[in-house]
Amino acid sequence: MSRIHSTALVDPAAQLDASVTVGPYAVVGPHVRIGAGTSVGAHCVIEGHTTIGADNKIFQFASLGAQPQDKKYADEPTRLVIGDRNTIREFCTFNTGTVQDEGLTQVGNDNWIMAYVHIAHDCVVGNHTVLANNATLAGHVKVGDHAILGGLTGVHQFTQIGAHVMAGFASHISQDVPPFMLVDGNPLSVRGFNLEGLRRRGFAPERLAAVKQMHRLLYRQGLTLEAARQAIDALAAQYPEAAADIQALSQFIAGSKRGIAR
Repeated sequence: MSRIHSTALVDPAAQLDASVTVGPYAVVGPHVRIGAGTSVGAHCVIEGHTTIGADNKIFQFASLGAQPQDKKYADEPTRLVIGDRNTIREFCTFNTGTVQDEGLTQVGNDNWIMAYVHIAHDCVVGNHTVLANNATLAGHVKVGDHAILGGLTGVHQFTQIGAHVMAGFASHISQDVPPFMLVDGNPLSVRGFNLEGLRRRGFAPERLAAVKQMHRLLYRQGLTLEAARQAIDALAAQYPEAAADIQALSQFIAGSKRGIAR
C-alpha cells in the first residue's frame, strides 16, 4: 500500500524516502527532501527549499518552508533545514531564511515543538529543546540545546537564549538569556538557575555547585558585568569538572550583542 495518501499533492521533483508517510490533502513542493521514517500529517504544507531528516513526526496543518515574513525578501532561494526525531505539533509555522543573514533557518534534533509555535526566518534552534504552545521566535533568534520556552513566550529578533535555560509561561524575552538561567515575566526577570533541569540531565554535584556560584556572581553580588565575567572565569580553578560550563557562560556573556537579561 502506498504511504502517500491519494489526496496528497506531492511534486514529482520532491525527494522523499520510500518510508515517508504523507497524510490526506498534504502539499509537498518540488524543492523538498524528507528522510526515512518521517510522517507528514493531513493538510500540512511543506514548500520552499526545505530539508527534513529522519523519524520526524509532523502533525496536521503545519506550514514548513514558507517564505520569510520580511519585506526585504525578494524570492531568493533560501532554506529551512530540520534534523531528526523532532515532534512538530499542529499549526506550527517555520519559515526559510533571508540573504541578510545566512539564508538558513535551522532546527536540530530531538526537539519537542508544540502547537502554534512560530520559528521565523534565520532562527537556529538546537537539540533537545521544548517549545510550548504558542511560543514565538522572531527573526535571527538562537536557542541553545535543552532550552525550554513556556507557552505564549515571545522572543525578540536577534536575541540569544543559552543552553539549559528555562523560561516560564508568557515570558517576554528581549535580551540575551545566559545558559542555565531560570527566567519569566514581562518585563523579564531572572529568578534563579535551572537546578531541577540540570539535575534531570545528570549534572554532577560539582557542576551544579559551579552553576550556583556563577549565578551568584552574575546576579547577587552587585558586580559590573565585566567584573562578574572575570570572577566567573576564575571559578575554573576551583571547579575543574565544570570548566566547559564556565567557559560556555563566560563566552556567552562576552558575545552578547543585545545585552544579557539582568
